[in-house]
Amino acid sequence: MPGTRGATLLEYLPEEIIDKILIRLPSKDVGTSWRSATSTPAFVLEHRRRQPSLPIVDGHGRPASLVVVSLEAGAGASHQQLWPFLPGSEHRSQNCLRGTCDSFLIVSRGCQFYICNPVIRKRALLPQPQRQDNTIAGFYCHHSTGEYRVLWVSQSLDLSKSSLYIVTVGSSDKPRHVRVSMPTVSSPSTAQKLLNKLRFSSDCSPPVHHRGSLHWRPYSASDVMVGGGEIIVFDTESESFRWMRGPTQPYHCRKLFDMEGTLAFWGGSTPKSTSMDVWVMQDYEAGTWAFEYRIDMSRKFCSASSKKKPRISSDSTVRLLNDMAVLNKRELLIMFIRKHVLRCDVDGKFLGIVHIGKSHYCMLLTHHRLQESIVPIPGHDAMQEKDED
Repeated sequence: MPGTRGATLLEYLPEEIIDKILIRLPSKDVGTSWRSATSTPAFVLEHRRRQPSLPIVDGHGRPASLVVVSLEAGAGASHQQLWPFLPGSEHRSQNCLRGTCDSFLIVSRGCQFYICNPVIRKRALLPQPQRQDNTIAGFYCHHSTGEYRVLWVSQSLDLSKSSLYIVTVGSSDKPRHVRVSMPTVSSPSTAQKLLNKLRFSSDCSPPVHHRGSLHWRPYSASDVMVGGGEIIVFDTESESFRWMRGPTQPYHCRKLFDMEGTLAFWGGSTPKSTSMDVWVMQDYEAGTWAFEYRIDMSRKFCSASSKKKPRISSDSTVRLLNDMAVLNKRELLIMFIRKHVLRCDVDGKFLGIVHIGKSHYCMLLTHHRLQESIVPIPGHDAMQEKDED
């Protein structure tokens, strides 16, 4: 952390040398200590590009909600609590995570929604359609304009009809109504079914960002709709929908995820499966998938560094896999019994248990990811809050 002496030395260094040094610092150090020296848009964007995309785990407020999980060199998985960003809550679990894109989060408390950057500790109220029940279906960057946009599914006052709206972050324009455009959507009733799928699919699992599109995968096999596939794709440039096919093998539980830049899919064969198959998109244009590996956890844990069993319960056998998130190309986070999160490699080898604080707490894999940066919230005089304990 720089003091007066550090600031004096900084004045004598060429700007290009300063940038090369600071661009390698963690986002929190850059954002708090050196912000005055790193305010150029080019530096901010390049610094963000170098940051890893980390999974977010929700500890349900016991003792912390919303932590990012990372893997430190030569160590096990560690976590860092995100800024609470909605101070004044009696319980931090009241802050519900609704969407992520790059370094921004959308959280809600009650009927209000906020866009936040937890690194610079700023937030701004997010406008929403003037309806009774609004659901965030997607949050994305419109690459041709650089705008951050929010895709809302909004229900009418009598809850009988849903509509699609787009809000541009930082714009004074009203939410823009968007017609559901899709080759196989030929009637209002079909459009309503699609919007309902977006609402419920987004609640189960947020869409995956890939190639300028959002991808939703209905959780249950019964959610498959007629129309040439079961994956819903929204092109963020043309603002139109289309279908994409997933792996042809039948799975009871299935979800899409991002495997460091590749669209991927995991599936469990039964409701109480102790193994999951992982597929990756082999050819995006052709819509072909390739089987990658199977993770089998139907055995007791055995730590890679110790023969002692982790202290979870008297029986450390996995009887039910609930969810999975990618930590990096070789390591995964696995949730089981709807409360425990473990770290393993792609061969199913146990590497450790993820803890929040000194003890184990119930946790949920959110399927949201954060790329930390000091990018300001677009077009907002954002509110800044003091740190909370």
